[in-house]
Amino acid sequence: MTKEKTQWKEFLEAISVLQWVLTFLFLGLACSILMVYLMFTSLWPLPTLYFIWLVMDWHTPERGGVKNQFVRRWKVWEHLRDFFPVKLVKTAELNPNKNYILGCHPHGIMSAGAFTCFSTESCGFTELFPGVKAHLAILAGLFRIPLFREYIMAAGLYPVSKPSLAYLLSQRGKGNAVVIVIGGAAESLASSPGMNTVVMKKRKGFVRVALESGADLVPVYSFGENDLFRQVIFSDGSLGRRLQDLFKKIMGFAPCLFVGERMAFLPYRSQVTTVVGSPISVPKRATPTDEEVDHYHNLYMDALTELFHQHKVSCGLSENHKLQII
Repeated sequence: MTKEKTQWKEFLEAISVLQWVLTFLFLGLACSILMVYLMFTSLWPLPTLYFIWLVMDWHTPERGGVKNQFVRRWKVWEHLRDFFPVKLVKTAELNPNKNYILGCHPHGIMSAGAFTCFSTESCGFTELFPGVKAHLAILAGLFRIPLFREYIMAAGLYPVSKPSLAYLLSQRGKGNAVVIVIGGAAESLASSPGMNTVVMKKRKGFVRVALESGADLVPVYSFGENDLFRQVIFSDGSLGRRLQDLFKKIMGFAPCLFVGERMAFLPYRSQVTTVVGSPISVPKRATPTDEEVDHYHNLYMDALTELFHQHKVSCGLSENHKLQII
């Protein structure tokens, strides 16, 4: 029997999720406004000293980040996990003497499954995969935002840039699992309840990085990710979609019009099951050819499709549900 939650537990879960959503949406902007504001007050030496230090520390995110990643161990993430809840499922062993690139799908609105499973300790990744450390890579531009960059580095997040990925896969020894949400901003625009659409037919950069570093590829699918919010989806060619595409081209991410179950921002309490598939062995190539990249990209798409169909029924989907790859 499932233990009934107390009102206090439900309150803690709701507050934990609300702070996560508000952090995702507004903390970066708030940090930027604060630093600009302080420049015009008597406290101007503080932001001045910080910006000097920021210039000196500019490349730290791409060189393995910070050692003290205390944010990823916060108790609040356990309440975040329990709100939906989020569950991490292991289907195969990951050898701690190898490195991996985990491609996580779909993006959803906020990638709750990827964040909870791979950027916090709440879902037990280190217990399920002993000797392997997860590194969630996100939009590189976020690491240029003052103060906010310190927070996300303390949460164990890394830029999804080639120098950053190369460092994690070649300069940190073995047992590294770099997690990339492959579909990115384009996939978030296709996020809708009941839909399972992934954007990856033209996403091949992660395969090239895997070949250059000799890291095995691992498909990951978060069932239920698209059910957490209701999004207004603009049709292709519409003014709304053109504005979203323009913003994405300039800023690197797309603004989504969405609403949650309560208070607009609180997502629906819908279970997210993140299933980690079997690794695909990838050889190391100093200069991989386009044919090699295409070959392993096709193997990855086939493995992702197989993973989806093997687990869709146990994760609440019907037998005839399809995975659409665009």
